[in-house]
Amino acid sequence: MSSGDAIEELFGTLGHRFTNRGLLIRALSHSSTAATNSYERLEFLGDRVLGLVVAQLLLERFPAENEGEIGRRFAALVQSSTLAQIGAEIGVERFARAAPGVLNENIVADMVEALIAALYLDGGISCAEAFVRRVFDPLVEQRSRPPRDAKTALQEWAQGQGLALPVYTDVGRRGPDHQPEFTVEVNLQDHEPARASGPSKRAAEQDAAATMLARLGVKQDA
Repeated sequence: MSSGDAIEELFGTLGHRFTNRGLLIRALSHSSTAATNSYERLEFLGDRVLGLVVAQLLLERFPAENEGEIGRRFAALVQSSTLAQIGAEIGVERFARAAPGVLNENIVADMVEALIAALYLDGGISCAEAFVRRVFDPLVEQRSRPPRDAKTALQEWAQGQGLALPVYTDVGRRGPDHQPEFTVEVNLQDHEPARASGPSKRAAEQDAAATMLARLGVKQDA
């Protein structure tokens, strides 16, 4: 597929024909191939646009739920694993500009946020909102109840099994100050530890707990 064909396909996938194609290319460019024009600054903006639109969407869709219930839905929707899932569905890895072996789930998730920022900058908030609503609506419809966060679910499971409470340990940090990546390990009595990384310690803890729950075969929403 030529670069022109790829751009046209992306226009169709995103539902917007870019006036500034450079924004789209930048949103999909990793620093391994673009030292100054990579996605990081766009990702920062896209995170905020995404949060605004998803928050409004949830408040409209669940008018009877309280702030805590809406907050749990929000956290589940904007977490890295959900964004990476969306990235896989729209084919981010096919279009990304990155050195071989660099792409991982977290980078794909960040590029989705960068794409949202690119849509916002090129087409305005209505353009970005249309895309976010289109890709997140099916995910919102999948949950009839607010999810429990992973740490709470793991703690409740451990207590139900008569085990000591899970213990979370910081085991590493890398990346620049504006885009750190924290790695956290969760230890649970009588089980192998589970590790996960995220843009904050809180996010890494949640992902580590989710990894442990998946290993145990425990559904987070149970």
